[in-house]
Amino acid sequence: MYLVGLGHCGTHWITATFLTILPFVITDLGLSYTQAGFLISVFHVSSAAANLPSGIAVDVTGRRVVFQAVALVLGAVGLIGFALVSAPLALAGMVAIMGATNMLWHPAAISYLSLLYPARRGYALSIHALGANLGDAAAPLAAGAMLVAMSWHETAFFNALPVLASAAVIFFLLKRSHARQPAPHVHAGGVREYLRGMAQLLRRRAIWLLCLLAGFRSMTQYGLLAFLPLYLSHDLKVNPFWMGFTLTMLQVGGIVASPLAGALSDRVGRRPIVLAGLWATTVIIFLLTFVTAVPIYVAGVSLLGFFMYALRPVIHSWMMDMAPKELGASVTSMVFGTQSGLATLMPIVGGALADRFGLITVFYFLAASVLVANLLTLLVPKEDTRSAAPAKAA
Repeated sequence: MYLVGLGHCGTHWITATFLTILPFVITDLGLSYTQAGFLISVFHVSSAAANLPSGIAVDVTGRRVVFQAVALVLGAVGLIGFALVSAPLALAGMVAIMGATNMLWHPAAISYLSLLYPARRGYALSIHALGANLGDAAAPLAAGAMLVAMSWHETAFFNALPVLASAAVIFFLLKRSHARQPAPHVHAGGVREYLRGMAQLLRRRAIWLLCLLAGFRSMTQYGLLAFLPLYLSHDLKVNPFWMGFTLTMLQVGGIVASPLAGALSDRVGRRPIVLAGLWATTVIIFLLTFVTAVPIYVAGVSLLGFFMYALRPVIHSWMMDMAPKELGASVTSMVFGTQSGLATLMPIVGGALADRFGLITVFYFLAASVLVANLLTLLVPKEDTRSAAPAKAA
């Protein structure tokens, strides 16, 4: 459980490094907010494109550990490539590699944990999410400190090295178990049976509602990760270290909240936790648009992270409760594919809003997007909201 969390830390370390250095890339290359938004959209488009094939490959082959290690290696290669080039098209190519391999990780890791810990699925996936929060918290702080003395090229290069180390740890130390095996129906009926099972799953309204609410929540999350550094640097005029510190505090709230929310959802169900977290996220984002004092803003960002990141493992556990265990990776691909698809719109819309009306308007749009997720949660059929019956953990 904790080794998988470490690997998830590595995938988010890559993304957080890219987003932290982006304001300096913009300044160095003279990019507009719209052009910067395009780079972020490339990340999400490549993520969406990689989702479905990776989920199918994981379910059919069962090689969940190998896919996790490969995702980390390719993500690190993308970040190193980003450090070595300056041409906008070349940068976009490296961003595409980082985006694709970022989503290669999730179907393998989430289905692996769901199979190993069926009775503690919420808690197991909260540890997975905790790794993401650690990566998102540590990378901006490290990158912000390095940017004081180094160029963004050097910062990107050196921040890729710990990810390669985590790939080696995953490959050589993660337990090979029954979770490594292909889904049983692959042996029994071949790919045709797999596709038949997926077709039945796709007819369920609750599955699509959960995908959409996860997508709108992620639109808010990725919008914050993309535009909060720009707002801190360009509007609030904080230095690189304090920018990194603020982004770290966003994740600290999630580090505290994720295990609590995951374990609590195993006891009381997924729906109440999701509803409470979404409403709190909506209100806090809206109130932060009125704050200009940096210390108060940092405290508000930390509180925002507490509620926003608490939702991630609970939504994923909710989806895995509904899905047949042999389709876990493919269902994960559906969730993350929807998230990536909606997140692709955020940088483009946000960049256009920022260029025309100022960065502050982006945060009103983010509050509206998470409000949509609130409404979708209410539409999920109640008979599909209960957690799956506990089973013996492997």
